[in-house]
Amino acid sequence: MNGSDCLFCKIGSGEIEANIVYETDEVIAFRDINPQAPTHALIIPKRHIATINELEETDAEIVGKLFIAAGEIAGQEGFSEPGYRVTMNCNAAAGQTVFHIHLHLLGGRDFSWPPG
Repeated sequence: MNGSDCLFCKIGSGEIEANIVYETDEVIAFRDINPQAPTHALIIPKRHIATINELEETDAEIVGKLFIAAGEIAGQEGFSEPGYRVTMNCNAAAGQTVFHIHLHLLGGRDFSWPPG
């Protein structure tokens, strides 16, 4: 799949509406339509990268910006101090269903370990 066929690329470009909670020139975050916690946001780069396996050294900065966004959103949502979870799945066996890297931010409840 290329970026023109990608659901998350279409959200990032504004072609498809989403409940946006954070946005910069390079990163956008929106609420998951099937939340697994009181707050469940997906944080994506606006540039298409299918999986973690496609990341290159030059992508280190954008991946860092995903995590910075997670911290900022957690603060906005009021659960940065009690804690939250971030996770990124890679490929189908790990649960990736949209092949555009995305960081899940989950908060607003307690979590157990291992996650499942």
